[in-house]
Amino acid sequence: MALGMMIQGQWVKDWTERDVQGKFVRMPTKFHDWITASGSSGFKAEVGRYHLYVSLGCPWAHRTAIMRSVKGLASVISLSIVKPEISDFGWQFSDEPGCLVDTVNQAKYLWEIYVKAKPDYTGRVTVPILWDKQTSTIVNNESRQIIRMLDTEFEAFAEAGVSFYPQELQSEIDRTIDAIYQPINNGVYRAGFANSQAAYDEAVTEVFAALDYWEEVLENQRYLVGDQITEADWCLFPTLLRFDVAYHGLFKCNVKRLRDYPNLWNYVLDLYQQPGVKEVCSIDHIKRLYYGSLAEINPSRIIPKGPTIDFNAPHDRDRYLVMPTKAVA
Repeated sequence: MALGMMIQGQWVKDWTERDVQGKFVRMPTKFHDWITASGSSGFKAEVGRYHLYVSLGCPWAHRTAIMRSVKGLASVISLSIVKPEISDFGWQFSDEPGCLVDTVNQAKYLWEIYVKAKPDYTGRVTVPILWDKQTSTIVNNESRQIIRMLDTEFEAFAEAGVSFYPQELQSEIDRTIDAIYQPINNGVYRAGFANSQAAYDEAVTEVFAALDYWEEVLENQRYLVGDQITEADWCLFPTLLRFDVAYHGLFKCNVKRLRDYPNLWNYVLDLYQQPGVKEVCSIDHIKRLYYGSLAEINPSRIIPKGPTIDFNAPHDRDRYLVMPTKAVA
């Protein structure tokens, strides 16, 4: 991969996330502090205090951009969007259309943010990053934890007045997020970056077994955890949005297209058309990231014209009973 990493505060381009069997093994994130509404954690939820660094091409960062948008936190948490292609020095800021420069730290490359937070940092240089302007440090760079904070700890400031982690569904939401992570969210990467036939076969088999399972679940309910949108849906959606665009071709997840799954496909259209979602979706950034950056698996870096997909097409998910997302008191 071309993401690069830091070792004792120094940029290193050549590295690997594969084991001796050729399996892709994702390195863990390192910043896991927590913002709380009360401030008991040392990081209090406040208007204007935090900044979110994302890529609209990366599915992990994309889920945090979606949560910021659907919660109505755009005026609460500022945003930077990196250039879709990954340079020899990792994620890069740009003022080109569709990107937002770093107005907080005025960095040119994302690794500068990590070094500013921890000068001797060793680890991956990834998006998303949730940055605290007050203490000049990274609060968190784990997407699942960031969306939980945006969803639950900023309620006093969220304009949308909706919760995607209602108390009565919390255990099931957590179980569902766990269930989709390894075979689907991470599974497409395990297939795409496998370095042996056995590793690829194992990963791609798990990808489609999981898609088959959730296709059946969505035959009987509108969303992953019943009849309302939850954090689980916002964790799955970015992967499915990219499936036919990138994973089917580049990552060799080509047993089926997502469009060959009627329920999953209509589910993606449904979520894409929810208020605040399409505004932070960019098929251009997705293609340019995957095809234009990952020279290891696409040496020519030629970006394909297709597929042509209308994510605004009518869907059939409204045939199910719709429960309103629980409003925040």
